[in-house]
Amino acid sequence: MQIRIDPITQVRDEVELIESLLQLDQRTLLELGCGSAQLTRRLATGGPGRQLIATEVDERAHALNCTIDDLPNVHFHLAGAEAIPLPAQSVDLVFMFKSLHHVPDELHDTVFRELVRVLKPGGLAWISEPIFAGEFNEVLRLFHDESSVRKQAFEAVVRNVEAGVMALVTQQFFLAPMHFPDFNTFEQRVIKATHTEHRLDPLLYAQVKAKFEGYCGADGAHFQMPIRVDLLRAPL
Repeated sequence: MQIRIDPITQVRDEVELIESLLQLDQRTLLELGCGSAQLTRRLATGGPGRQLIATEVDERAHALNCTIDDLPNVHFHLAGAEAIPLPAQSVDLVFMFKSLHHVPDELHDTVFRELVRVLKPGGLAWISEPIFAGEFNEVLRLFHDESSVRKQAFEAVVRNVEAGVMALVTQQFFLAPMHFPDFNTFEQRVIKATHTEHRLDPLLYAQVKAKFEGYCGADGAHFQMPIRVDLLRAPL
């Protein structure tokens, strides 16, 4: 398993890609690291019979998620991927959207054991991670360089596949579109994200703003984040 080196040109909406590849209806789904529950909502409302458990370690994000009252088939839990509060073999599919690299490296192998524990035999895990490249990354890395943690996350996938903990079904590579109408939106969504504390001194703040605004057009900044997905299967 190696990171793709040829150019990634296909632009895809990740949830639309999931819906085209996987059967989610009449299934129990688990999302680990649901953030503000935007993808949670789309997964939960995309078809009939879906039951979704969504976990988050950020207490502020979890508190906001618990105020959502129009998703009766979603249950929110404050928990990390290394200690999933679910019974064994209770889930059909697990999703980790850009969250594995937020798990400390020393807990990665525990996460994969937990995935196998909660998945039904032969169940699937969709693990999507941003590749350390692209224009958005050029802005982000000024104050939050994720090169090492993303590398550790991918190495954890490789290590657990090669050890036979889970089997690789397929890899998908695509560009995920992102749009920020202005720098203030970028600041609120990224710099002030509650899951990570970023402290920018005035000089660095000015550098980040200038870099961001260099990508702005009439309607703000559009980025295409390169994404790698590893679709893994639990043992039968």
